Amino acid sequence: MTDLGPSLATPYRTHTCGQLRASDAGTEARLAGWIHRRRDHGQLIFLDVRDRHGITQVVVDRTADPEAHAIASRVRSEYVVTVAGEVTPRLPGTENTRLATGEIELRGSDFRILSEAKTPPFYINEPDAPIDETLRLQYRYLDIRREPMQRRLLLRSRLVQSIREVHHANGFIEVETPNLIKSTPEGARDFIVPSRLQPGTVYALPQSPQQLKQLLMVAGIDRYFQIARCFRDEDLRGDRQPEFTQLDLEMSFVDEDAVMAFVEAMTIAVSEATTPDRPIQTVPFPRFTYDEALERFGTDKPDVRFGMELIDLAPMLAPDGNVAAASGFRVFDEALAAGGRVKAIVAPGMGSVSRSQIDELTELAKRFGGKGLASLAVEENGAVRSAIAKFLGDDLASRLVAHVGASPGDLVLVVADTAAITAEVLGRLRVELGNRLELADPTVLSYCWVHRFPMYQWDAEGGRWDATHNPFSGVVPEDEELLVTTSGDPLKPSPDDPAGRARALQYDIALNGWEVGGGSIRIHRRDLLAQSFALQGQSAEGMQEKFGAILDAFEYGLRIRCAAARRDRHRDRPLGSVACRPDEHPRGDGLPEDAIGERPHACGAIGARSLPVRRAWPPLRRAARAAEAVTAKP
Repeated sequence: MTDLGPSLATPYRTHTCGQLRASDAGTEARLAGWIHRRRDHGQLIFLDVRDRHGITQVVVDRTADPEAHAIASRVRSEYVVTVAGEVTPRLPGTENTRLATGEIELRGSDFRILSEAKTPPFYINEPDAPIDETLRLQYRYLDIRREPMQRRLLLRSRLVQSIREVHHANGFIEVETPNLIKSTPEGARDFIVPSRLQPGTVYALPQSPQQLKQLLMVAGIDRYFQIARCFRDEDLRGDRQPEFTQLDLEMSFVDEDAVMAFVEAMTIAVSEATTPDRPIQTVPFPRFTYDEALERFGTDKPDVRFGMELIDLAPMLAPDGNVAAASGFRVFDEALAAGGRVKAIVAPGMGSVSRSQIDELTELAKRFGGKGLASLAVEENGAVRSAIAKFLGDDLASRLVAHVGASPGDLVLVVADTAAITAEVLGRLRVELGNRLELADPTVLSYCWVHRFPMYQWDAEGGRWDATHNPFSGVVPEDEELLVTTSGDPLKPSPDDPAGRARALQYDIALNGWEVGGGSIRIHRRDLLAQSFALQGQSAEGMQEKFGAILDAFEYGLRIRCAAARRDRHRDRPLGSVACRPDEHPRGDGLPEDAIGERPHACGAIGARSLPVRRAWPPLRRAARAAEAVTAKP
């Protein structure tokens, strides 16, 4: 007999709707939930009663209990009911193997309607029914009743629980950082909140706990983590939301290998605990440098569940290094002569595609940023069919097909352009064709690491170097001497500076072609941090204005540290209060505000007017003017 336990049994139910089994036959039970389906057969009414735990079939017999039958005849979908009766086995042949409770049914006798319901705007009991997303969001409380949404929320709950368990077992301390902070450069616009207690000033909502967790490291926390809510005012995309949740962590006295090893072990443990039915493809996770990932997959977040890697054609087209007339095909030769790349991918089994399908792929390549797309189809007899064969010649076309390893029935797609465009176009075509050809196993979790990212990228409009990750990322030790400019003055950078070749101690983790996390080893020397900031166009005054709190903290002994974050930027933080001594902040915040809403550690509200006008974002200026107008009213 199943035992619900004291936590879920209430006056309205003895069991959940997903709990009763054949071993409970002959016992009395009470259920409570929503009417999932109703089937009226006259004397017998069959009701599927649902809660988040499952579904149980209830049978109400007019002969056995006319009063209960009369009440049951009034119910409709989504009515909330409670019903008591005897658990009985279903008749042979009527068992429902799709339900965990499918061997039994509840013979209802005591039947009560707790709440009536209007007809829902969409089917809640049809998980695969197409529903307009706008309608789903309008009635989100109904949408969440649907089984797919319940399943996702439960998965998310198990995920967070597992994350916490792994971190606590490895010596991490969970610290909640504030949501009302000072605006700092993070890569996107801030959401701002006017301060009532300090008219004319505003808070910014954190894009991440970036500086706050570094202060915790200075404070000696050693290992910190948080399920952090983050806010970014940026254009929406399919994988972006204005607010999102991320696992945020920071560790002390570690190097790149140590933090990657912990994150990998944590990821494996969490994956096995939350999705045990989905195997991890490769352990340990494959590691690629940034350059290697772009070279082989055309992206820094590769999907390594399938091959179709990018293949460089230059060694075959110009084996002696003479790129002036390597192939006789002007598009290839001009790209190589200009320092660009000619690369290919092989689409298996697509050799018989039609001209219209080739045109469609060409348009796709143009949409991805390319000028065009060359193709060579390998016939079943080994012959090469291509519009560019007349320029290449039969011999070169055959050698090209052999160089990329194409077999009869395959299609070779070639892009010739700058290195960046070639990688972008072929990388996206690879993903597109991988999906069309179903090359990737959807049940597999394929993690990989990408590290050794460029330290900076050139901002032509601003005339400066920008950090590719965040301004506190460390540099690979052997590249430290590259953090200089050709002019010798860090405030006078140029795109040809040695700094453009420096690599950062940064690492990303990708899953099935999606970036799910990343981090870096931090700069722990103030002189090196100042040098890096100067390359990014930050004067000493500007550095103090934007990062004063953390720079001051660095003067009091800064350990070697690293950070990592795993992001969930899709829909869907509650961290409970902690017991504390009378002299601690009652909310248990690690970095609380004082009585007037300021933070003594300089992460509190800022005066919008104190920012130079050219640096203040328009929403910030508008909020300041609105706050001043309110304050000026008599």
